[in-house]
Amino acid sequence: MESIDCQGCGVLIQTSDQDKLGYTPETALEKETVLCQRCFRLKHYNEIQDVSVSDNEFLQMVSSIRDANGLVVHVIDIFDVNGSLIKSLPRITGDNPIVLVGNKTDLLPKSTNRRKLEHWLRASAKDLGIKVKGVYLISSVKGHGMQELMEDIEKYRNHKDVYVVGTTNVGKSTFINRLINQSTGVKDVITTSYFPGTTLGFIEIPLDDNTALIDTPGIVNKQQMAHYVSEHDLKLITPSKEVKPKTYQLNSKQTLFFGGLARLDVVKGDKQSFVCYFSNQLPIHRTKLEKADELYENHKGEMLTPPDAQTLNVLPELTENTFKIMDERMDVVFPGLGWVSIPDGNVTVVAHSPTGVSVTLRKSFL
Repeated sequence: MESIDCQGCGVLIQTSDQDKLGYTPETALEKETVLCQRCFRLKHYNEIQDVSVSDNEFLQMVSSIRDANGLVVHVIDIFDVNGSLIKSLPRITGDNPIVLVGNKTDLLPKSTNRRKLEHWLRASAKDLGIKVKGVYLISSVKGHGMQELMEDIEKYRNHKDVYVVGTTNVGKSTFINRLINQSTGVKDVITTSYFPGTTLGFIEIPLDDNTALIDTPGIVNKQQMAHYVSEHDLKLITPSKEVKPKTYQLNSKQTLFFGGLARLDVVKGDKQSFVCYFSNQLPIHRTKLEKADELYENHKGEMLTPPDAQTLNVLPELTENTFKIMDERMDVVFPGLGWVSIPDGNVTVVAHSPTGVSVTLRKSFL
């Protein structure tokens, strides 16, 4: 196929992978105006569609952000902060101001302490060298928190462009659609505002005569659990409704399996409550620690599911992290899955997760 550029965003057209940048069906090549599927859906269906690029590809593309003068809106998934915070963001953004948007708050239990959550998100960003103007907790699906965010975006952008960045699966496209719809009150504003000429695979949606909201492709971060599970399993482990906590009274030498994707061993400590916050569809299985290895080897993909057969083909081996929890309430966080809250402390646990998807410990915000 001869080289063809999308007349909407300027990206090189390809017909082989619909999840990658520049995809269009072969039949579309016969049209006078050739658009990638992302631009086509924007123009004709008023939808922003997320596509993915690798971290290196993205870094090559976004030098324009570093050299530009605008506001960066970084959208993350509050159920996968470790996997969705872009560690290279300071290199991408230069001196441009950043606001951090924690998406999917409608899925959190009502007992969540939002102030503690905001503080933790700010600290997590700071640890990576990301200085943020503000932290916002929103639901792009429900519209929660959007009004305050929109008002502050308008304040911080100071009549300049707005760049929306994020990894895949954080709800960035839904966020942009909600932002535009809610800020204008017109459902087809994207369609009526669409214009070609954007470069580097970015999509520009005019905010006024001189500035635009700029959608960037989602970055693939291999530390995200989503990249190691099938589409079927991803639907099971991704919450679609408010998470309902499940409490287990565990003694020392007991184990919890989260499907067959992760596991938590209680190595030492008195009997106490372990409160689990995962997708309501993810099965949790309790067993004795002495039987855990055998159970996993014999029943992963069967009694311990997910993973399904497709996931088993790509799922890395589980690796261990040991945590000694003392006197305060802490969460053991399994990125992309959920977390286990340990209220009383004075316990030693071993967390097992797929290699590359690192379990972390944080102060509980519930």
